[in-house]
Amino acid sequence: MPELVFFSGTMDCGKSTLALQIEHNRSARGLQGMICSRDDRAGRGKLSSRLGLVTEAVEAADDMDFYTHVVSRLTAGGRVDYVIADEAQFLAPEQVDQLARIVDDLGLDVFAFGITTDFRSKLFPGSQRLVELADRIEVLQVEALCWCGAKATHNARTVDGRMVVEGAQVVVGDVVGDVDGGPAEVGYEVLCRRHHRRRQTSATAHAAALSPDVLPVDAPR
Repeated sequence: MPELVFFSGTMDCGKSTLALQIEHNRSARGLQGMICSRDDRAGRGKLSSRLGLVTEAVEAADDMDFYTHVVSRLTAGGRVDYVIADEAQFLAPEQVDQLARIVDDLGLDVFAFGITTDFRSKLFPGSQRLVELADRIEVLQVEALCWCGAKATHNARTVDGRMVVEGAQVVVGDVVGDVDGGPAEVGYEVLCRRHHRRRQTSATAHAAALSPDVLPVDAPR
């Protein structure tokens, strides 16, 4: 039976790498898929992983109707055996509904990959709808690690090196630009829940360790 499968995890847990692996395995068996992504680090119309792998993809714009797009391809004589949707957390809930319709009405497997929660520990609308509709949810087993070595469970946003918990939900990382009215360097880091609650990133933890205000510890005699 065809399925809508949601592969979920934090940043750096290998979601895009797995998407590319699924594409490779299926295309090697003669199947043809429709690959979609949005706001990929490699640019528009790309699906890439941090390992340096990249392939062409359909850019999933706000107004894209996934179901209509697949039907149009099939009607024009094209072939679509499955759909891969990366960065699925950025999709609108109605677009996730369209992915579910592809499974139910066209009988195709759909593999969606995305982050579940944002830097505020709030569900992305697209991820929430996937949790509601997916036939199966797979939490990726490649564990991303917090700077302390514990399992990373939360995504943190930093602005000019300091963790923030307010601001627009979607800001592409690794960029310098205007954020909430002013220029800033935006970055992301994965943290365990404890350090996310404390707003303690690797940079601030290192700064605290070097602080002259730490309590003195007597050397053993």
